[in-house]
Formats: sequence, structure tokens, C-alpha cells
Amino acid sequence: MSIPVLLLHPHQRFLKGLLGTPFRRYHFISGLQCAQPFKSRGLHCTKWMLLSNGLRRKLCVQATLKDHTEGLSDKEQRFVDKLYTGLIQGHRACLAEAITLVESTHSRKKELAQVLLQKVLVHHREQEQLNKGKPLAFRVGLSGPPGAGKSTFIEYFGKMLTERGHKLSVLAVDPSSCTSGGSLLGDKTRMTELSRDMNAYIRPSPTSGTLGGVTRTTNEAILLCEGGGYDIILIETVGVGQSEFAVADMVDMFVLLLPPAGGDELQGIKRGIIEMADLVAITKCDGDLIVPARRIQAEYVSALKLLRKRSEVWRPKVIRISAKTGEGITEMWDKMKEFQDLMLGSGELTAKRRKQQKVWMWNLIQENVLEHFKTHPTVREQIPLLEQKVLRGALSPGLAADLLLKAFRSRD
Repeated sequence: MSIPVLLLHPHQRFLKGLLGTPFRRYHFISGLQCAQPFKSRGLHCTKWMLLSNGLRRKLCVQATLKDHTEGLSDKEQRFVDKLYTGLIQGHRACLAEAITLVESTHSRKKELAQVLLQKVLVHHREQEQLNKGKPLAFRVGLSGPPGAGKSTFIEYFGKMLTERGHKLSVLAVDPSSCTSGGSLLGDKTRMTELSRDMNAYIRPSPTSGTLGGVTRTTNEAILLCEGGGYDIILIETVGVGQSEFAVADMVDMFVLLLPPAGGDELQGIKRGIIEMADLVAITKCDGDLIVPARRIQAEYVSALKLLRKRSEVWRPKVIRISAKTGEGITEMWDKMKEFQDLMLGSGELTAKRRKQQKVWMWNLIQENVLEHFKTHPTVREQIPLLEQKVLRGALSPGLAADLLLKAFRSRD
């Protein structure tokens, strides 16, 4: 039976299987009027998506927003609607409040944040369809060791982009104190000119102890910034090792900034980080550092030739830049646009983004499962006792973990 006939005369087994899934309402991307049996079951049809051969059609199913908003009070619904409307209209205050909402650890606010994110996601997909399926924003991860000049570079680079008509969002992740939980959040104070630019938005975020230096909500903040109309998203990470691996799973392009005078550079940088870099920029290439910068550039060009090729269309480049004189920064932007065009044209960028979404889904599941494990009554009671035994050396960490897992599994 063809899909048009199926829509006009719904097959009962098809409907039964569809409605047996956890979601009860669906949004069908199609262009025909739906038959009454579909509407009576809370289903909606809108537009057809034709494949290239004109014979097959793709039916996409997703949960409607009604599933996510049923439990909201009128006050909460008005609050979410106000944030959403202000966000897509480009109001910076609404964007700031929305990011604060997704960063909240309060259980109810986390639920409101997911409702808001779902609304923004629907809007985002509609805008991408109007853009012929191309991404609305270019996501760039920036990392490097302390002292590489990341903030200085971002200010010069950001001003150049805003002068060319771009809207730039900078998500700067600062490390939190393990003792007090606080962080300096000093990036905004170091980017004084850019922070006053109305076409730039700088959001410092504490890591809050998150492994990898990238907050669990950074990925959601990226979506909110794109919904707010920002077409270039820069994510600056802590630059202390693990953070580079986390940020690489949420950006289109990973840029590594390295200072020219750090001793034995090739020994000091992890091989895994170099393998992830799509572009290596040697910073502070001015004055007395020009000669060492050229030497370091030559070393990294040779090192990158030995690494396994990650893309069919792009080979990582090594360039020299100076945020003080502006040397090489225009050329750097040209290289970044070339990367974006090649990756979009080959389809690798789209595939990369889909894979990243899957990675972050499982990252969030791991965090939530661990939190659920720690807060379970039986486990929570045994944790202090077993921790003390491990500290005294009376119990091995492995056996203590096994006992806690056994208690969790036998909770029923």
C-alpha cells in the first residue's frame, strides 16, 4: 500500500504499533490534509518531503510540544513563552535568562528548561529548512594552554567578525574551585571592547566540577544562542587537557592556540589533542617571538603529516597569528570558512553534528544515572560506611563499588 493511500485510509496495525510507543501525539512532516481517523487520535499532518527519485517519500515522526507542556501551570507557561518570544526576537536579556534556566540544578526549573529547549529546537529546524537544510551557525571550539592568549585573540577576532556583519556568541568556560565551588569568570573583564559590542554576547560559565571542563549545559546554551540569531558560536575551554576532548564533541571546527615559547612544544602537547585539531594557530607572532613562532610552525606541520587523516576533504593547517598586530587573523578566518564550505559540500559536517547529538545524549544519561544511583535511599545509607572502610584500607575500592551496585540492583 502506498503512503498517500495509507494516510487517507489508515492501516489499523500501523496505528496500533505507532500509538504503542511512549509518545502519544506525533507531528507528521507531510503536505496533505489528514484523514479524520488520524486527527481523532491526536495526530497532525503538515507537509510532504519528496526524495530525489520522486517515488519514495520520507515520513518523519516527532513528539509535539503538547506532550512537553501538559504539566505546566499558567504562570510557568507564560514564563516559558516570554523567554521563547524574546529569545527568537534577539533580546539579549531573554537569552541570558534562558541560559541561566538551563544551568539551574533545581528539578522544576530543569523541566521548564527542557520545554523551552524543545520550542527553540522546533524553531531552529524550521529556520534550517528555510536555509535549504544548511546549519544556521558555525560552531568553533577554541582551546590551548594557559597563557596562549585565548581571550586576547577572541576580542580581536570577535571585533573583526562583528564589523563584517556577523553576530558572535562566546561561551567561555571557567574552572570552578574544588573547595568553594566558585570561579573567577574573568573572561568578560579581559574582553572589555567586545563585551560592549551589541552584536556580541559573552557568557562565562563555571565548570561546576564537570569532568572535561565543559559544563553539561554548554551544548544546550549553543542551541539557545543559535535560536537568538547568533551565526558564529565560539566555545573557549579551560585548556587543561580533558576539556579539549569534551568540546570537540559539540563543535564543527576545533582550533588549538599555542604560544611560541613554551619549551619542548611537541612533548608538552598530548598527541590526542593534536589529532582533534582542525587548525593550529601559533599565537603572539610579533617582535622577538617571530623566529621561534616560525620554528614551532614548521615542527607542527611535520607532526601533523604523521597523523591519521580524519576527513576526506580537509587536512589540518598550521598558521601564525598575532592579536597585537592583527597579522594572520584575516587569513585564519579565510581558512575557517574554507573548512566550513568543504565540510558542508561533502556532507561530513551534517554527519558530524548528528553523531555529536548522540554522544551528548549518552553523556547526559550517564550523569543522570549516576545522580540517581547516589540519591537512592539504600545506596545513600551505605556510602558513608563503605567510604570510611576504603579510606582505612579495610576494603578495596573495587569491592566497595560492587557492594554499592549490588545494593542498588536489589533495591526492590
